[in-house]
Amino acid sequence: MALDGLKVVEFAGLAPAPFAGLVLSHHGASVIRIDRPSASTKDALCEGKRSIILDTKNAEGLAIAKRLIAEADVLIDPFRPGVLERLGLGPEVFHSEEHKKGLNDKLIYARLAGFPRKANETTHGDLPGHDINYIALSGILSMLPGTKEKPSFPLNLLADFAGGGLLCATGILLALIERGKSGRGQVVNIDMVSGTRYISSFPLLNAHTSGYFSEPRGSNLLDGGAPFYGVYTCSDGKWMSLGCLEPQFFATFIDRFNAALRINGMKTEWTPTRAKQFTKDDWPSLRKYIEDGFKTMPRDYWADVFLDSDACAVPVLSPAEAASIDPSGSPRPAPHPDLSRTPASIKPGGSLAKILEPGAHNEEILAELGLSAEQRKQLELAGALGEEVREKPSTKAKL
Repeated sequence: MALDGLKVVEFAGLAPAPFAGLVLSHHGASVIRIDRPSASTKDALCEGKRSIILDTKNAEGLAIAKRLIAEADVLIDPFRPGVLERLGLGPEVFHSEEHKKGLNDKLIYARLAGFPRKANETTHGDLPGHDINYIALSGILSMLPGTKEKPSFPLNLLADFAGGGLLCATGILLALIERGKSGRGQVVNIDMVSGTRYISSFPLLNAHTSGYFSEPRGSNLLDGGAPFYGVYTCSDGKWMSLGCLEPQFFATFIDRFNAALRINGMKTEWTPTRAKQFTKDDWPSLRKYIEDGFKTMPRDYWADVFLDSDACAVPVLSPAEAASIDPSGSPRPAPHPDLSRTPASIKPGGSLAKILEPGAHNEEILAELGLSAEQRKQLELAGALGEEVREKPSTKAKL
């Protein structure tokens, strides 16, 4: 695989950082997740990763964390600014400077924060936040579809995963390419406000200056304003997506739609023609016509009507339905993009996402560091792996 031999240390976090690690893991990187003592996790973004519990507030636990990072190619820091620095694990410890040799000058140190690190009165600095807060400050939330009263948000996809985790993985790969030239690592700074702005370049650059987003929110082509670009409810409560922006595609849609309604005996006072697509005065009538029409039959009927056509009308699938037609044959979303010579690690027919238990690979990882059984036991007794491990009664065979 493309990243075989790459060593990654990922401090346990939520959503964006685990996703960045997952991208690297899928392509062959060895990813070790450092979990806190007493940690419980529901993180499903863990395929191919291993876990060790380390108490970084314990001197011995901190030393092991530092050693793992000193031997790694990549570190993923999911914490708010300053957390790892206060532990003595900041970039300055590992990167060499003019008069100081670092522990690992080849380290790619990826820091994933919510708000921009260069704080001012409006960027919130190291305050807590979540996806909805980051997209709010990015400018893009104000442009998203919703009701007349307020915009809606697309789960936690934009900031956490697109502007956060995916751009983090991209930054790491760019830094690795540069390291191949210079032989040196560097800090990769990602914040989810800036990341969301970057992946939203098209709408933000076109805001109020082009035909795409020149009108108030909810009245443009791509934000729910156009009746030929939206989601419609069918008679069974399921949905069809419609995206026939181009005239030739709208022509295919409206011809098939009108024909299907005639066959099913729907009578209306007004029937739209191809020429009505961009007549904005007719958009309210066109929207009602399409809404009423889709409600006459179930979703799968309409899916068949537009199957193998240029109408740009396809069914909205549930997660289970989408998994059933995924080319990988797995309920777990397949890694993407697909590389021809060095494909990602895909497990066809694999089970649903599993949870990586914190500390599941303590012994294995410590042994790889060269620690003997006695040294590993001393770490346990010192509390480096958490109080639970130190206090766990030893199991001895009864003679």
